[in-house]
Amino acid sequence: MTDTITLTGLVATTPRHLVTSEGLPITSFRLASTQRRYDRAAQKWIDGETNWYTITAFRHLAVNVVGSVAKGQRVVVTGRLRLRDWNNGERAGMTVEVDADALGHDLAWGTAVFTRSVSSSLAHDDELPSDRAAFGDVDESDAGGSGAVVVTHSGSGSGSGSGSGSDDELSAAPSKRPAEAALPF
Repeated sequence: MTDTITLTGLVATTPRHLVTSEGLPITSFRLASTQRRYDRAAQKWIDGETNWYTITAFRHLAVNVVGSVAKGQRVVVTGRLRLRDWNNGERAGMTVEVDADALGHDLAWGTAVFTRSVSSSLAHDDELPSDRAAFGDVDESDAGGSGAVVVTHSGSGSGSGSGSGSDDELSAAPSKRPAEAALPF
């Protein structure tokens, strides 16, 4: 049985990235998760106990984490929970680890700008996920080599659906805005 857990907290250490001799990218860091509650009598927020987790990401997620996450940032992590007992002769304890399945910034505390990365194994158009048909046209030529992907909605609606309007046109005409809420990423 696999236990899945979702955590929010602060990145407490600089993410450490390594690539194994077999070519497997791994990134890990410590996460501090402190529950807070509002004390109505004192009219202030009170910190509870801090739980510490070792977060580990593998493969493409590991590469994205090391390029996106820094010490002190608030993140949300979902992954598989592992508990490990340890004993070094003098002391014994338990380490709580999470093998991350998904990881991102906690937008309750700030904003983020997303840049979709396309791995080399998905570089050909015929191998891209089928989000083109469901969510709009993907235009990688506008990304300027940055790895960003521009998605425009070309579905039905009162707008022209060309997806080629300027930013001013998009903000002035809500019917021509990209389908932001429906995007899977």
